[in-house]
Amino acid sequence: MSEIDPKAPGSEPGLAARQGAHRLVAAVLVQKRALDETFAEETSRGGLSQAAGPDRGFARAIAATTLRHLGEIDLIIKRLLDKKLPKSAGLTQTILRTAIAEILFLDVKPHAAVDLAVEAASRDADARHFKSLVNALLRRLLREEATLREGIDAERAALAPWLWKSWIGIYGEIKTRAIIRAQFKEPPLDLSVKHEADTSLWAEKLGAIQLPTGALRLTSAGRIENLEGFEEGAWWVQDAAAALPARLLGDVNGRDVLDLCAAPGGKTAWLAAHGANVTALDRSAPRLQRLTQNLTRLDLKAEVVTADATSYAPERQWDLILLDAPCTATGTARRHPDVLHLKTAADRDRLALLQARLLVCASELLAPGGTLVYCTCSLEPEEGPKQIEAFLSAHPDFARAPVTPAEIGGLTEAITPAGDLRTLPSHLADEGGLDGFYAARLVRTFTDKLRS
Repeated sequence: MSEIDPKAPGSEPGLAARQGAHRLVAAVLVQKRALDETFAEETSRGGLSQAAGPDRGFARAIAATTLRHLGEIDLIIKRLLDKKLPKSAGLTQTILRTAIAEILFLDVKPHAAVDLAVEAASRDADARHFKSLVNALLRRLLREEATLREGIDAERAALAPWLWKSWIGIYGEIKTRAIIRAQFKEPPLDLSVKHEADTSLWAEKLGAIQLPTGALRLTSAGRIENLEGFEEGAWWVQDAAAALPARLLGDVNGRDVLDLCAAPGGKTAWLAAHGANVTALDRSAPRLQRLTQNLTRLDLKAEVVTADATSYAPERQWDLILLDAPCTATGTARRHPDVLHLKTAADRDRLALLQARLLVCASELLAPGGTLVYCTCSLEPEEGPKQIEAFLSAHPDFARAPVTPAEIGGLTEAITPAGDLRTLPSHLADEGGLDGFYAARLVRTFTDKLRS
């Protein structure tokens, strides 16, 4: 084995992970790209493609932790600096952000985090001119951590003003802070088992706990592809909350179900595994390709249709429709902390208009007496209950069919006064939380508005 060149890029142990984390964080905050998309690119053909598996995983962990705690981290940097860093500083701020995340929130030896941050700065064309500053600021943090963090409201700092106002308005301050605390934590891995009768068996094999909803939860899993049961298609990855909306369609065995905006296919898989004849529709061919790959691994079948749901006009209707509408995904910040930095109030309002169109189109595809479940993984009322109230006001031939605790594993706290499903990241907190999901079940009650 050849010796490692101490000056070769990324050759120092642990440096590749840090440099990868810097690129990931910069991609989210500067280029406004999704973390998962950037990570996939980095590991397939980018700087992390040659890195060892642990370095890849650690790079993502550093990036995700930085994004979760960015509000507090930036307030600390503001206290450390006499003035803002110039634009010529390049990655310096990113290097400081990720190093602070390591020091305060990850199980990393503080001096190792400092040394590798300084080394990373020295290897960047712009940041190298600020490496002494990086060293000085981080060592000051080690000495004065308590003072530098004093008086910072980390929970309030975690949200953009528009999100704080939105969540306080709908959930109140106590619940909002509980949601944020849940999002600070690295989420566990949830699995949906293909054959529900085998759930206990797979819980034992995988060392998982079984949640009240029926999902399996692993707190430490490693690479998903290496877990027992992956290759044979015994289960698929799906947050426990994401598995609930499909359940609200009731017994789907032998029934035709239209799954709108279906990719990447977790809900399609659940429906197919429970015997439904699923038509899975999505406008994105690449995302449907992933859905098809997942179904093939699971040995499940569905009719896959590439089409825009807002203009889909087949010569038929369905008794059961699931609409998982595109949304801001603010309820998934546990797993995707980048959404809190990428989404804006304008995004919410734009998507709410699309959701309204999709809901109307889905309603026209529903047969009289049929059931339509509308869901989003957003915590915003404009993408959930306000959407449903507006729809029902304009469509008197539809009515709510309230969700019952028995349908969702007894989670009474996840049922709204109106009878809709609303999971919060703070639900099942002792077990690791849930993604934030909203779902409403609607029934078409009249027959006087059939499609011509």
